[in-house]
Amino acid sequence: MSQDEEIILYHYSYSPFARRVVWYLNLGGISYSQCNQPPYLPRPDLNDIGTVYRRIPLLSIGRDIYCDTRLILKKLEELYPSALQISTSGPDQKAIERLLDHWAVDSGVFVRASQLIPSSTPLMKDPNFLKDREDFSGRPWTQEAQDKLRPEALVETRGSFELLETTLLADGREWILKTDGPSLADIEAVWPLHWLTTLRGALPQGYICPQTFPKVFAWIKRFDQTVKAAAQKAGKAQSIKGDEALKKISASQFNESEVEVDSQDPTGLKKGEEVEVWPIDSGFNHKDRGVLSGLTEKEIVIESKTKDGQVVRIHTPRHGFRVRRAGAGKSSKI
Repeated sequence: MSQDEEIILYHYSYSPFARRVVWYLNLGGISYSQCNQPPYLPRPDLNDIGTVYRRIPLLSIGRDIYCDTRLILKKLEELYPSALQISTSGPDQKAIERLLDHWAVDSGVFVRASQLIPSSTPLMKDPNFLKDREDFSGRPWTQEAQDKLRPEALVETRGSFELLETTLLADGREWILKTDGPSLADIEAVWPLHWLTTLRGALPQGYICPQTFPKVFAWIKRFDQTVKAAAQKAGKAQSIKGDEALKKISASQFNESEVEVDSQDPTGLKKGEEVEVWPIDSGFNHKDRGVLSGLTEKEIVIESKTKDGQVVRIHTPRHGFRVRRAGAGKSSKI
């Protein structure tokens, strides 16, 4: 792998998933450019670089395009080992990092957090946003539907705060793994809760607040101050337009060596077959099609082409994604 190719982050500033990557880059002192995107479709800039992937963020390094925050963070760990150490090396600490990642995403912590977006928020009155999020999630996003989900979402979210207050932060430590500064474990645990604290009206006083969970709120505040200081030290990322990003990607080299296709993979797929790839939890109506380039128990890689005909490789994690032969029949979400 190389560190010579430019990093370009496709995102919008208030995406809670994108913030995880921005925090990691700034805390690690890793420079990058950003290509700002609208909060909902269409996103022609992404189509131009060869993907119909629905979710934000995406990260390109050379002609390799990485989807899904979890894969992006893993790749940054692998590619920039000399960066300020955010991740840890001990197996027990690694286990906590991975468990917190699954806790925040797979156990429903973020899904419940998204159900706490106040129905009075301006975006919740934008029909384009509501239609987009319904396509994204497969559930109604009307103001009435959001209000109906709120009571249960509050109970579940309070349980998330309570878990951290009474376990990992119970002894008064500053950071999850007792490190000198925030680690990847802190990023994995804090992001949905931090996001909620920035949404006015999402968390009711007296139920989820600094008085009920003082250790968690102090940790969130400490984390926020630290990442803001890191961002100030790193300087503002250069913003580039979509056409400029496309030119940079097309003129670059592949960042990684080609990944092999596991001959023992249960799908039976072979290198060079045309396949479709899509996430199975959200954004599942948008499927990337391309030539299978790599397939392991951790990663799917397909080759696609940019608007100007340059070959790129699109990487997704194996977990949470599905890969099938193109034209193998209509696939369902589950």
